[in-house]
Amino acid sequence: MAASSVGSKEGSTKTIVADQISQSVQSTSNLLHFMLQSSPSHAQLMKLPKNLLAKTSTIKNTELVLEQMPQVISSLDAHVESGLQSVPHLKTVVQILSNMETCQLKSLSRDQLTQEAPEPVEQHSEVA
Repeated sequence: MAASSVGSKEGSTKTIVADQISQSVQSTSNLLHFMLQSSPSHAQLMKLPKNLLAKTSTIKNTELVLEQMPQVISSLDAHVESGLQSVPHLKTVVQILSNMETCQLKSLSRDQLTQEAPEPVEQHSEVA
């Protein structure tokens, strides 16, 4: 039950942060639209150097990217959460691989010792 309340708190915190980001992006977008539509601001924009005005499409693209950012962050967060849930499984796999490696090394070590051990030399004593 405690785990679900922690998860619930995390979820509500994530929702609050996502909402704040979304509101900030929307406010920025609204401000840009307002500046483009209001005549005094438009007059100020016309005074900008022509090369800056040529970048209007880039600015519009940036606006679109900023509008999509909350969804991207949420998606990335979900993938990170999923990855974190896989960590215990990865630890198990690493432990199994480590055990396999240890067993193979012991086996190789034993084989090598048996090959290096001098074989007893049989001495034949002749009885006269």
